[in-house]
Amino acid sequence: MMTCIIIEDEIPAQKILKNYLGKLPNMELQGVFKAAIEANSFLNNHTVDLVFLDINLPDISGIDFIKTIKNPPAIIMTTAYPDYAVSSFELETIVDYLVKPFSFDRFLKSINKAKERIEKTEKISENGLEEILFLNVDKTLHKIETNSIVYIESNRNYITVITDNKKLSYIDSLKNWIQKLPNNQFIQVHKSFIINRKYVEKISGNEIYVQGNRIPIGRTYKQELLKQLKII
Repeated sequence: MMTCIIIEDEIPAQKILKNYLGKLPNMELQGVFKAAIEANSFLNNHTVDLVFLDINLPDISGIDFIKTIKNPPAIIMTTAYPDYAVSSFELETIVDYLVKPFSFDRFLKSINKAKERIEKTEKISENGLEEILFLNVDKTLHKIETNSIVYIESNRNYITVITDNKKLSYIDSLKNWIQKLPNNQFIQVHKSFIINRKYVEKISGNEIYVQGNRIPIGRTYKQELLKQLKII
């Protein structure tokens, strides 16, 4: 069963999506929202697999809204303007886009894309399969496996990726890494640090020990960290 919500301010578009979802027994619609602020409150307390998100919303654009979500789920964008689709694919969490009006066949194609993405993520988590990344550092491509990343540190415009056997620094942002790493394995614990829960040894006060490294825990991140580690 795949859970989803709809964020769409146009009633006709809402009805079409609900109608199409009603034809799929493996889809569970958990909410319909007209504005991003309403959906944000829901997402702060609930987890879903997929979001149908209109690009043009009354309070904030769909693209900007995605950037505010911590660990965003898979997203299918809906829009009446095809030109927006190109820019939307700059965000890795976006699986597909639907240009209104769209047919059931086109809708089903998007659902299948989302299902493949979600299953791939779950498979990596459950079976310990390692995703391979190549980092371009000093004109050299360095191969790393996400499972080997111990933590990532941000210092101004630079990112340092510390694995179990190497240390690489290059120009990038922590925000980009938050989007590309599996959120069930990596946790942001501070404005400047992402850690791999696999290497967590202990927590003492406002510090977390990750493979012998003492890393500060930001006040705004502590509650979510404890929740992710199933301490509370």
